[in-house]
Amino acid sequence: MLDDLRALVEFAQAGSIARAADRLFRTPSAITRQVQRLEAALGAELLDRSVKPPRLNSLGSRVLEQARDLLQRTEALKSLTSRDAEPHGLLRIGLAHALAEGTLIEPIRALTEKYPKVRVRLSSELTGELIQRLLAGELDVAAVLLPEGKAAPPPLLTNIIASDRMEIVQGAAGNVRGDWKSLGRAPWVLNPPGCFLRASLIDRMERAGFTPMIAAEVHNMHMQLAFVQSGYGVGLLPARFIARNHSIDPVKVLRPPSFDLHRSVAIVRVGQLGALGKALELLAHGFRQLFDAADTKKPVTRSRRSVPANRREARPRK
Repeated sequence: MLDDLRALVEFAQAGSIARAADRLFRTPSAITRQVQRLEAALGAELLDRSVKPPRLNSLGSRVLEQARDLLQRTEALKSLTSRDAEPHGLLRIGLAHALAEGTLIEPIRALTEKYPKVRVRLSSELTGELIQRLLAGELDVAAVLLPEGKAAPPPLLTNIIASDRMEIVQGAAGNVRGDWKSLGRAPWVLNPPGCFLRASLIDRMERAGFTPMIAAEVHNMHMQLAFVQSGYGVGLLPARFIARNHSIDPVKVLRPPSFDLHRSVAIVRVGQLGALGKALELLAHGFRQLFDAADTKKPVTRSRRSVPANRREARPRK
C-alpha cells in the first residue's frame, strides 16, 4: 500500500497521471492501476473522473493528508534503522554502580555535542540488574563489569573495552603488612554479598588458610575509600579509582603473594542500534580512553616495614 500512497501523493503534486508517471519512472497505466488499487483497498473513490484531467475529490484530499504523514513517518523509521543516517532519538544507557563516576560525564558530553539530535537517559544499577533490563528491552546499552573471560548471556552482544585492575589498600597511617596472614587478621571494608570481586578475594584468602573479618559492607566506592582512609579497615578498590583520588585521600597499596585480580569493563547491547550505532561507537571510544589513561601500572604507595636503625647501611661521609 505504501507504493500506492506514494503514487497518490505524486499525482496530487504533479497535477496529472502522466506527469506523476514521469516523476516515478513508470508508465501512466501503472500509476492508474496503483490509484485504482488504493481505492479498492480503502473502499472509496478518491478521484473525480467527471473532469479532464481527473482530480482529487474531497475524500481524496483528506486521504492525501494522511498519506503524506504516513510516508514521512516511514522515512523516519528507515533513518532510525540505517547506520548511514545521523544518530537521533533516545539512547537509554545503563552504568554499573562501580563505573558511575564523575569522569564518565566527559564521554557522554562528547556524544551529545557531536550528535545533538541524540537524547541520553542514564540509569545506574548493579551489573546483574542492568543485564536483566537489557533483556527486557528497557535499555539499549549498558557499561558493566564482568569477571575476566566472561561475557553477558545471549542474545546480548559483549564488547570488552578495558581491564579494571583491583588493589588491596589501607589508610596512609595503617600498619597492616602485605601478606595473607596479616590481612586475615585485619578488618575489611567490602562490597555486600553477591559481588564477584568479594567472592574472588575470599576464595583467594581461604586457599591461603585465612578468612577475612568483615567490618563494613558498602556498595559506594567513595564511602569505602573514606572508611579505608580513616583506618576503619583495609579495602578492595579499582586502581584507576585510587589514582584519581590519591591527592585527596592517600592510601597504601598492599600486594600479597600471587594476588592479581582484574575484571572486564564491557559495553553490552541487544542486537543492532541502527543510526544510534555511531553514537554508541563514540561512547565506547570515550570510555576506553578514560580507562587507558587511568591504567596505572605502578601502585600508588607501597607498604613496607621500616628498617631497624642498626641494619641501615652507613652512608659514607663527604
